[in-house]
Amino acid sequence: MLRTVPTTLILTVFITLLFALAISSITIGPMRISWMDSLAALTGETHSNAPHIGMIIHQIRLPRTLLCMLVGAILAICGAVMQGLFRNPLAEPGIIGVSAGASLGAAIAIVIFSQLDFNAPSLLSLFTLPLFAFLGGTVTTLLVYRLGTGRMGTSVTVMLLAGVAISAISGAGIGYLNFIASDQMLRDLSLWSMGSLAGANYSHIGLCAAVLSALMIIFLRKAMALNALLLGESEAKHLGIAIQSLKRQLILLTALGVGVTVSVAGSIGFIGLVVPHLGRMLCGPDHRRLIPISAILGALLMTAADIFARVAVAPAELPVGIVTALIGAPFFIYLLFKQRGHMR
Repeated sequence: MLRTVPTTLILTVFITLLFALAISSITIGPMRISWMDSLAALTGETHSNAPHIGMIIHQIRLPRTLLCMLVGAILAICGAVMQGLFRNPLAEPGIIGVSAGASLGAAIAIVIFSQLDFNAPSLLSLFTLPLFAFLGGTVTTLLVYRLGTGRMGTSVTVMLLAGVAISAISGAGIGYLNFIASDQMLRDLSLWSMGSLAGANYSHIGLCAAVLSALMIIFLRKAMALNALLLGESEAKHLGIAIQSLKRQLILLTALGVGVTVSVAGSIGFIGLVVPHLGRMLCGPDHRRLIPISAILGALLMTAADIFARVAVAPAELPVGIVTALIGAPFFIYLLFKQRGHMR
């Protein structure tokens, strides 16, 4: 059985695969660069007759690869925590409307504040976009949770329906912003809304690395509480878990994670749905193991999706959000059929 495999062995294998995939990501692009030249450029030993290789690696491909891994890890652990919090495998930031709310917040920042901050675009990118995306994701998450929670507990059906409604409202808002935006803003919004890592830079990497580190520390501290919550809210209360406080904290933290990823990479769905299921197949439902394994798997899946996006229609490039949707949507349909079978 896969569940008997030690966590350290699983992490070692996946970290090795991630390293190999990251080097592959660095070598792939309009200009082919060999593994040896890529490794040499990373260590500062670029060949003397090709000094441009170092510039391509350090300024374009390495930032994109690092950001790709960080975004995938954040989305994956947020999905794992959300599924544990709501005790349902269908819970995911994109499906219940959290990503849509964060996207609307970020779109508002792009259209309204870009002209105000035109002298400081880095300030807009580093602070304004994450703030508005976080606010949009937080409001959406709290609204979905409020609508889906009643005296009998949390109804996932109501949450999914609320997510559909909120996604529609957010889509209408983004459509209006597209209507009033300038030509350049319209192009930026269109590419951003489909998910793209082309604008990766070290400011984005630093922001995502800080958020991922904070989320990993806090989520791992809350892992035992999440494990208790899997038994049911009443059982968790008997074990001394402050349910409402735990929910508020985790909802705000997942909204923060989703908001940051939306602000730097656009709307990328289904990573938080698929990865936690793969993690549970490998290590079981214990969040102490599931969260770190989900982080590595999320980075792996996101990097693989980004590589595919770059080679599928080369020399053009697919938005990575389209690739993740092609992976995740069939998986979501499969989960719906499984859920229907349990309801009979």
